[in-house]
Amino acid sequence: MRRPSAITVALMLALPLAACSKPQGPQSYAVEEAPLARISSDLAGGKTTAVAVTTSYIERIKTYDGALRSVILIAPDALEQAAASDRRRKEGKTLGPLDGVPILLKDNIDVVGMPTTAGSFALAENMPAKDSEVARRLRAAGAIFLGKANTSQWAGLRTTSGFNGSTVGGSPKNPYDLTRSPAGSSSGPGIAAAASLAAATVGTDTTGSIISPSSYNGVVGIRPTVALISRRGIVPVSLTQDTSGPMARSVTDTAMLLTVLAGSDAGDPASKDADAHKADYVKALDAGSLKGKRIGVLRGTRDYSDSTRVPFDAALEVLKAQGAELVEIPEGVLQDISQEDRTILLYDFKEDVTAYLAGTSPDKVKTRTLADLIAFNKSDPRESTHDQDLFESAEATPGRQDQAYIDNMQTAKRMTQADGFDRAFKEFNVSALVSLTRGPADPIVPDNTGGGHPIAQHEKGATPPSTSQIAALAGYPDLTVPMGLLDGLPVGISFMGPPWSEPMLLSYGYAYEQASHKRVPPEAYKKAAAKK
Repeated sequence: MRRPSAITVALMLALPLAACSKPQGPQSYAVEEAPLARISSDLAGGKTTAVAVTTSYIERIKTYDGALRSVILIAPDALEQAAASDRRRKEGKTLGPLDGVPILLKDNIDVVGMPTTAGSFALAENMPAKDSEVARRLRAAGAIFLGKANTSQWAGLRTTSGFNGSTVGGSPKNPYDLTRSPAGSSSGPGIAAAASLAAATVGTDTTGSIISPSSYNGVVGIRPTVALISRRGIVPVSLTQDTSGPMARSVTDTAMLLTVLAGSDAGDPASKDADAHKADYVKALDAGSLKGKRIGVLRGTRDYSDSTRVPFDAALEVLKAQGAELVEIPEGVLQDISQEDRTILLYDFKEDVTAYLAGTSPDKVKTRTLADLIAFNKSDPRESTHDQDLFESAEATPGRQDQAYIDNMQTAKRMTQADGFDRAFKEFNVSALVSLTRGPADPIVPDNTGGGHPIAQHEKGATPPSTSQIAALAGYPDLTVPMGLLDGLPVGISFMGPPWSEPMLLSYGYAYEQASHKRVPPEAYKKAAAKK
């Protein structure tokens, strides 16, 4: 297998697809809307093979992703991985439920054999020598690395000006309406999960980067408690807030993936308590879990309006029908913390991204600091057309020992934890909170124009509080589940809880999902492909 170079990355799908070896055996499997759980069952029951499933996903990417731009690269050894899985199964050495199941990973997660670009040509030759812990766990479980999914460049921490997608991956499109945003930064994983371009995907989230794309693209996504999943080997924004997490078409599939990803890793000291809290999240799912539970309802949050209230109220009726007791949480318990978040992310990024760059090969990655990245962006014609105000603001920060950073961090943690979520849980005696995740997807704005970036500078309190941003800064888990379409575009409901409450939140989300069946698959992307 030929290892991909920067030229391969630039050419996107053409060379990686050509590099895939010829599969053996059955050639097709009906992957559209096929749950990961069903694929796993069919593999175990001998109804299909990993080669057939992987081949079908590759063909589907070739057919549909040209317009969507959700996949940066297909793993050149994807079919070899699949054949190895089939051999293991034949020999009775299957590694678990994910063995032979094709997964796409966001292109800021290190996987041996593929470049990790974070959407930037500064990392075009960044070939990791070691798997990230996320990839190591998936590899140990037998999952197929199908390829890398597009991302907002540097996970959205380059500029507050409009920049849909990345220079490497192009401008991704929402599969429900190609004129609409797929959100970021996990745009590629969200699109690919929605359009059945993989059995499931893995995204990353710093301040809503799993939650918003999941909602915009009509899939389930969970941002777990910070460091339930190791961050080692992932291009960082802020190790205060960063996490990865699964994105899939159902709660069950999301739970299957999280069960493999969760756990402690010596390479990420913050994850030391993860083993004590991880669980078999599939076993935790219970369609009757909402009965008798007090659930807090948050209104007045980002995108909440007369129009979005309609599907949200309908979702609340489903929760009540399943036995939940709903408690309205007064507005004001949660506050806009975007400006505190801005300060934290700028300080963190300068130090954390430099630490990541120090671990890359100096022969392949010439940018060793944030200052180097800024200079590269100015000099490289592929990068120089985009602003980098966040890079420049981050470079100007004096370091995390600065008292301003320390004071800001203390204030932000208090606002989101003790005076925010914790207050709501305790004062109103609720086990979880629910809110509108996001409204329908916004139109794609032209690059280098105002785009409503979550940490753009504005007067404090000028925007409604974002529950995904507050959960991220608190470090608490956040699950979004589809609750139908509004004007033809998906909207989601979020379930939020205390640290390590993933089993409870997934079970609540599962109960809602099984009672409502509100996910509607996208169709618009098929029409775009048919016109070619």
